[in-house]
Amino acid sequence: MAIHPVPHARQAEPAPTADGPWRDPSLSPEERVADLAARMTLEEKAAQLYGIWVGADAEGDGVAPHQNDMVDPVDFDEITTRGLGQLTRPFGTAPVDPGVGAVALARAQARIAEAGRFGIPALAHEECLAGFTAWGATAYPVPLAWGAAWDPELVAEMAHRIGGDMKSVGIHQGLAPVLDVVRDLRWGRVEETIGEDPYLVATIGTAYVQGLESAGIVATLKHFAGYSASAGARNLAPVRAGAREMADVVLPPFEMAVRESGVRSVMHSYAEIDGVPVAADPTLLTGLLRDTWGFTGTVVADYFGVGFLETLHKVAADRGDAARLALTAGVDVELPTVRGYGDALVAAVRAGTVAEELVDRALHRVLLQKCELGLLDAQGAALPPVLDGVDPERARGTVDLDPPRNRALARRLAERSCVLLANPRGVLPLAGTGRIAVVGPRADDPLAMLGCYSFPSHVGVSYPDMPMGIDIPTVLDSLREEMPGARVDFAPGCDVDGADDSRIAEAVELAAGADVCVAVLGDRAGLFGRGTSGEGCDAADLTLPGLQGRLLDALLATGTPVVLVLLTGRTYALGGYADRLAGCVQAFFPGEEGGPAVAGVLSGRVNPSGRLPIGVPDGPGGQPWTYLQPPLGRANGVSNLDPTPLYPFGHGLSYTSFAWEAGADAPEELGTDAGTDLEVTVTNTGDRDGTEVVQLYLHDPVAQTTRPDVRLIGYARVPLAAGEARRVRFRFHADLASFTGTGGHRIVEPGDLELRFAASSGPEDVRHTVRLRLTGPERTVDHRRTLVCATSTEPAAVAD
Repeated sequence: MAIHPVPHARQAEPAPTADGPWRDPSLSPEERVADLAARMTLEEKAAQLYGIWVGADAEGDGVAPHQNDMVDPVDFDEITTRGLGQLTRPFGTAPVDPGVGAVALARAQARIAEAGRFGIPALAHEECLAGFTAWGATAYPVPLAWGAAWDPELVAEMAHRIGGDMKSVGIHQGLAPVLDVVRDLRWGRVEETIGEDPYLVATIGTAYVQGLESAGIVATLKHFAGYSASAGARNLAPVRAGAREMADVVLPPFEMAVRESGVRSVMHSYAEIDGVPVAADPTLLTGLLRDTWGFTGTVVADYFGVGFLETLHKVAADRGDAARLALTAGVDVELPTVRGYGDALVAAVRAGTVAEELVDRALHRVLLQKCELGLLDAQGAALPPVLDGVDPERARGTVDLDPPRNRALARRLAERSCVLLANPRGVLPLAGTGRIAVVGPRADDPLAMLGCYSFPSHVGVSYPDMPMGIDIPTVLDSLREEMPGARVDFAPGCDVDGADDSRIAEAVELAAGADVCVAVLGDRAGLFGRGTSGEGCDAADLTLPGLQGRLLDALLATGTPVVLVLLTGRTYALGGYADRLAGCVQAFFPGEEGGPAVAGVLSGRVNPSGRLPIGVPDGPGGQPWTYLQPPLGRANGVSNLDPTPLYPFGHGLSYTSFAWEAGADAPEELGTDAGTDLEVTVTNTGDRDGTEVVQLYLHDPVAQTTRPDVRLIGYARVPLAAGEARRVRFRFHADLASFTGTGGHRIVEPGDLELRFAASSGPEDVRHTVRLRLTGPERTVDHRRTLVCATSTEPAAVAD
């Protein structure tokens, strides 16, 4: 970005001595931070509470909301004389070779350390929602695909690998995972979420945090809280969720992650909830997060979120007032660049409108984290060892952020996340011979695999002359490689969106002459209206984008069996096509290895094991909500609109078959403070290896507040060889039946329960029901309750 001078901040005189015990690593972090903070001027304190975004542009397409309005020019050399809290996206702002970028970042850190009195580097953060958002880094499947895999251990492994890559080039903090629970499928950021169920989101998201933190990277929970519950599914729209929806649906994933994962940072959401912006809400950011849950890390602003208190929410009069509100609420760090926490904050403190104690509180948290990361040590800005002493240009090509082991992991997760929705005629897996017509706008586009926070979609599209940086086989490429004995021809048919129908006839002719047609349809990820899915790309309804529905109708009319492959960031209404399809595979932006993964499912090399993390609607307007509905939210006789999904949450088919058998009898009664084991035996009754996902749902027949008909409380992914049987054990505790009662507190209520072992949330997929009665007094529980339904498996005898 252009470099412009800013007025010098007034310095306090005389300045305290810069050196002292705070450099001594033998002292406790608290002692070091207290000594350092006492030596800082007000300007130096404030400087630790903001980042700067070198390279951000106020022109062209932005990657953050209102970026063009909110980016102020800064003079790097001048502003760093006070010290600096954070560096924003040194790799994720423009394409840069990873080796060159690592050297450049280390040199920038050295400049920051040399410019300030204390020699403290900045904390460098990056996005890592679907892999490290950097040129040349592995593009993994998006979070919605993590949810579809139902595999926390694999997600933790991926996160550890992402964290290791980030750390290798000098990054300290990753802005992930997203723990928002889907409330409306039309929301553009559905692709960034893990799904529509709080337990699935919580367990998968917590695993991601554990993996990232295990690599030494500060994970950041976002967006705390309520962001996905926006009215009308519009990005940044007001949230009108009630207290129980917040407590029982929106907050539990954050609660689990804070308690179970060791997470060290939380990002406030853009939301306003019942008229109060989260960035100005101390009841959420301090009362709940810190005082109740015990979170001790840093709260960082979503990009420009402090400034939005003034410019969008209109609850602050000016920049200093916005800083006052945010600091009071508990926002420690302003990102992505300085606006309210710089000179405006210093002036407000000196004017007496902001208490310096608020600055000191945030400073304490920020410096403790820097101490933990080694940034207060004498060599806190050292280069990664592999690059020490290397000239930037000589570093080009020396760092590989997409090695074969990353690609193998990306392939494994992509394969496990593919969901076989339907196979009514047994057309799948394909024979791999004859003529295959591949049709559709997503079949031969590498970007069809990527979500909006993957680097090529997020940043790379603004640099069309720059190579993509990673190899991304398309579905067309992959099918040709997967099925060398078949003739595979291609026609796009139409664009992802737009009204050009001139190529539909060609596609129909191709399909009519083929033995089978594979229609590859879906989304184009983008930002702020530049895509059909992604941040700021909300949908008016759940009709397939553009002319893709019309194309699919035309293909189905040919009489050729049509297998639909969807590469999307949300699910779309398929009720108008389902009974005419020969098969349907759903993949949620499956990453750089998504093409081979989808081709493997179509060929049968991969036995699909993904399960839906969000339901598939029947009609385009009848199911914008999710499966967590009480009786009046479901199909009934008092409305002509039926919201029942075509394929429910948890649904997914396999190329093999499974039999379920009830395990040992559970007790008929259980105390409201007790637990018990529940068992089911699953047998692979087919002739090929496969994986079943055993899901445990709770049904509460009578409660003091209306409850969802069913809700997920446990699950286990169970791989089984052909003919193999395994006993699956769930450790159920009464705490898992808790909910927010009429008094506004979370309770475990005595009474009857049904625990349903099922292959999905749909009533037709219930395999075994355990009925028990909770006895004893009503209990009030809090965040220390049992949050996880632990599972285990062991071999079992195969029934005759």
